[in-house]
Amino acid sequence: MIALLQRVVESRVTVDAAIVASGGHGLLVLVGVRPEDTTGNADKLLDRILKYRVFADDHGKMNRNIVEIGGDLVLVPQFTLAADTHSGLRPSFASAAPPALAHALFEHLVTAARARHPRVGCGVFGAHMQVSLTNDGPVTFWLET
Repeated sequence: MIALLQRVVESRVTVDAAIVASGGHGLLVLVGVRPEDTTGNADKLLDRILKYRVFADDHGKMNRNIVEIGGDLVLVPQFTLAADTHSGLRPSFASAAPPALAHALFEHLVTAARARHPRVGCGVFGAHMQVSLTNDGPVTFWLET
């Protein structure tokens, strides 16, 4: 699985002009799924997301995670993260998981996140979403399992 983790001041996900998720200080995470991914990959990715130290401590160093700061977590499904872009001028999505698998693993990730962190919002799988964010830093990391 893939996560594009962004430290944000605020974030919002809108579908059909309705806000479906929003958050303040915390993380916006775009999530991609590959065909070989399993619930084990989702659990490992969530563990990394929750423990990844991207927030400043009292000395200004990135030593705190989202749990320690009590931040908001917004998870957004994004199948384009799994695209093959190695050649040509158009991405290939053959390396992305089939929709049924991707949906199941994204929902597993969201459910597990809500069980472990009190402030979790999520985008809508398969929907055309507008994602707004104010990246803090900017700080952005690519995580894979």
